[in-house]
Amino acid sequence: MLFNSLHFLIFLPIVVGLYYLLPQRFRWILIFTASCYFYMAFMPKYILVLFLIIIIDYIAGLTIEQTKGRLKLFYLVASLTANISLLAFFKYFHFLNENLETVFSWFGKEFNPVGFDFLLPIGLSFHTFQSMSYTIEVYRGKQKAEKHLGYFANYVLFFPQMVAGPIERYATLGHELKQEHKPVYENFSNGFKLILFGLFVKMTIADNIAPYVNQIYAAPEEHHSYEVIAAVILFSFQIYADFFGYSTIALGSARLLGITIMDNFKTPYLSKSITEFWTRWHISLSTWFRDYLYIPLGGNRVKLPRWTINILIVFAVSGLWHGASWTFVVWGALHGLMRVLEKYFSKLFKFETKEGWNMVNVLLAIKTFLITSFIWIFFRAENFDKALLVIKSCFQNFSGHAIQNKEPIIIAVAAALIIAIIDKLLYNSRFDKTLAFMKTRYRWAIYMVLLFCLMALSGTEREPFIYFQF
Repeated sequence: MLFNSLHFLIFLPIVVGLYYLLPQRFRWILIFTASCYFYMAFMPKYILVLFLIIIIDYIAGLTIEQTKGRLKLFYLVASLTANISLLAFFKYFHFLNENLETVFSWFGKEFNPVGFDFLLPIGLSFHTFQSMSYTIEVYRGKQKAEKHLGYFANYVLFFPQMVAGPIERYATLGHELKQEHKPVYENFSNGFKLILFGLFVKMTIADNIAPYVNQIYAAPEEHHSYEVIAAVILFSFQIYADFFGYSTIALGSARLLGITIMDNFKTPYLSKSITEFWTRWHISLSTWFRDYLYIPLGGNRVKLPRWTINILIVFAVSGLWHGASWTFVVWGALHGLMRVLEKYFSKLFKFETKEGWNMVNVLLAIKTFLITSFIWIFFRAENFDKALLVIKSCFQNFSGHAIQNKEPIIIAVAAALIIAIIDKLLYNSRFDKTLAFMKTRYRWAIYMVLLFCLMALSGTEREPFIYFQF
């Protein structure tokens, strides 16, 4: 079920209404049922995969808490292995087959892959990472094992954030799901504001940029270099508006139920470095890798050469998490390389930035944006050859003919400028919190403008959320 569908706009009010009508002891059943229905609207049979993850980690949590010594570690490893194996099978099976076939061909051998016909369950990477964080925290003694299977299932399945995050920890979301929430005006007000704003960002911004980007990436060699460069830059805005819009709708939907989930974005393209960018982009995933991979590898406690290796490992794994392709690994590794270069340059040149938006900080933000835009090429391209073709087309087609129909690029650039202005206005803030300080007439004027844009200026084609594929 897509957030930007009529189906969801009917589904959500029904769930919220029933939630507040039911006694607290029955609400977990409603959330469980609604979450299952929400997911099964995509792929009904793959709900069984999520049930398997829930059962594995529910039993693992109880077992780990009751065990001591090396056996405790054994149960944790068993749980993590089961989760990673499920993810690897559904997400990386075909990828592994393709690479084995390539390796065998190098040695003149024939490789006959085992064929399985299946699709990747939507949001499986998010589910497994969220569930794994629970068992790790129980092992570390920071989280009590949940004895109520229904509440644990809702933690893994909670429909507002079940498909594309944010990746929540049990200490926060699990606690929120157990609390008795009463209908409060502030929750309804902020929830609707966030949903309206999220739909605007997705449908008016991201979906109006997508047609132009799709056209250029389909055949970059056929377009003028200026058009290819524009598509590369515009994709940065598209993926941000797409994922930011989803996260905002998720936040607002949960808020209608009185439940708070974390902010996943904080104006990332206003970052002055790649390091800062990853504290503002997909925050829940960044903190997951920090807590469960980077710190166990040694974090900042190791010497610089070892730290360099650790950073490259973390970012390469992060890239592989995003997709079963070498382009995603390269995308992650390049971010890791930029992070390392920043560290080394900071050692060589003592450079301190001041607060505020002076000329130096503006230039640093532009530099960071251009670097991330270039690296996004490997994320967006279907394969490595297409990524290299896009890069080549940025520099070798200046003598080519520009496309005659300028309307798609004009619309896309206008949409990108709007999200850029919004980000500057919401720097270190959030839409609902910013509106709280405005006078009533200004707030309602903004609501009317957003509603008008949704009805009159939404993209002509309804684009799926990009991060649903992960």
